[in-house]
Amino acid sequence: MRKFITKVVALIVVVVLAFVAFHVIQSIIENRSLKKIIQRLTADSRIAEVMVVDVKSDPAKKKTYTTIKFVEYDTNMKALPPKYFTFSGNIIQFQSMVIRFDDFYVKKGDALKGKSAYVFLKAFTLKDNGAEVFEINKINEVPSGYEIEGITKIFEKDLWQKFWKYALEGEEAKRVGIKNAQIEAPGMKFIPGLLYTIYIEHDGGMRIDAKPLPDILKGEKVSF
Repeated sequence: MRKFITKVVALIVVVVLAFVAFHVIQSIIENRSLKKIIQRLTADSRIAEVMVVDVKSDPAKKKTYTTIKFVEYDTNMKALPPKYFTFSGNIIQFQSMVIRFDDFYVKKGDALKGKSAYVFLKAFTLKDNGAEVFEINKINEVPSGYEIEGITKIFEKDLWQKFWKYALEGEEAKRVGIKNAQIEAPGMKFIPGLLYTIYIEHDGGMRIDAKPLPDILKGEKVSF
């Protein structure tokens, strides 16, 4: 009888330990999963960099011209050919179409909808009598950095026409998991000696951060 009781007690202990171990492991997995979800919801990606490469004054016109170098990165983080824009001022904005997907896709790190999508449209400065505008990409066309090798241009253009339709038409957007699509235009004062980085937040919009240029570039003349 005593041996039987001992076996029963031992079995109960094993079951209890297994139960505790299961819940500990489950808790660890849940915490790790929650951490990944939070990281995805708060993560961001670098999508472009900007720096001032020239500043010239025109005393006759009482204007100062600022030339910036704009480098966009494609979906593989490869730098695209640089673009140069010259403005009669240094408060510069970047107009973009930003498409946010449902949090469900962001949380699970979906390959296609796991972070906000974007397309740069224009770089511009606002003036009292209008605006100075440079075009980066056109709506309804294939944007820079998104071209796909191995498919016909007609097929690629058709794909992007469907993309713009989804982005700009509410009912179509909801059907494919788009939370909202809107035009954003973050901007700030651009001055020499700083590197400006434009980020896209995985569950949100764009922002611009600025930091001093690396020491190796200080004092160097940037060539076009």
